[in-house]
Amino acid sequence: MRHGRYAPSPTGVLHLGNLRTALLAWLFARSSGRAFTLRAEDLDRLRVRPGATSHMLADLRWLGLDWDEGPDVGGPLGPYFQSQREALYAAAFARLRAASLVYPCYCARSELARIASAPQQEGRSESSPRYPGTCRDLTPAQRAKREAAGRRPSWRFRAPEGEIAFTDLLHGKISENVAATVGDFIVCRSDGVFAYQLAVVVDDALMGVDQIVRGDDLLGSTARQLALYDALCYPHPVKYTHVPLALDATGARLAKRDVATGLDALTAAGSTAEEIVGALAASCNLWPEGTPATPAQVLAVFDPAKILRTPSAISL
Repeated sequence: MRHGRYAPSPTGVLHLGNLRTALLAWLFARSSGRAFTLRAEDLDRLRVRPGATSHMLADLRWLGLDWDEGPDVGGPLGPYFQSQREALYAAAFARLRAASLVYPCYCARSELARIASAPQQEGRSESSPRYPGTCRDLTPAQRAKREAAGRRPSWRFRAPEGEIAFTDLLHGKISENVAATVGDFIVCRSDGVFAYQLAVVVDDALMGVDQIVRGDDLLGSTARQLALYDALCYPHPVKYTHVPLALDATGARLAKRDVATGLDALTAAGSTAEEIVGALAASCNLWPEGTPATPAQVLAVFDPAKILRTPSAISL
């Protein structure tokens, strides 16, 4: 069976932008006859907040969303917590390593920071400068010297040369040469935690997710993930939709650190689930502004062509 999914990280309360993406992912899945999967991306345990997963599930159900598989309902393709799927990531990583598609990288953060500030990196995001391949071709002796000095390596995937193309429903055709824009990227951190790029590919592939709906802040990850799909011989997802981010009243991007943007403050002020769903749908041009709605009512008139292509605020 084909699946759509929503995969939040339990690092705090879901803000209205997260909830809008969840609603859109649910609408896309239900309107296309796909099963809908909920997955908790809790792999980075240091950032996970106690009780956050239960809170997220309760918020989504209160809004009227449901799912066919997930942490609280189970399913044949689980577990639905990333923290319980590490053996699957390790198996995929072992396949990459056996094929010599990954290598240990001993670069310290300070060294990467210098790379980010180098003149050739102007115009790139400081959080993701192109990795120049410093450790790509180290000899066994050079690796042994670094490890003897106490350096624990991360592991980088050898980015393939050439363009990787895909079509996004809202952004159109996109093509990227990952080797040129990002370079070799991390798939396992130096602390042994598997990186998001690898985990999400393994999860989506093994869970039968062929429809990806997520925020457009992740658009830049897609080509890297498709490179991993190819390396692991997984079929590509057939549909990508990266939806615009939600803004607050000042025009700033909503963030989980702002508790006031979650449901608790709104329900305390008397907002109903229907008012919030109506506002979420209206903010992306799927429902009349100021009109309450249930997810089922929005689904009955859902037209992906109407979705706004630019960030927008959610008015309540």
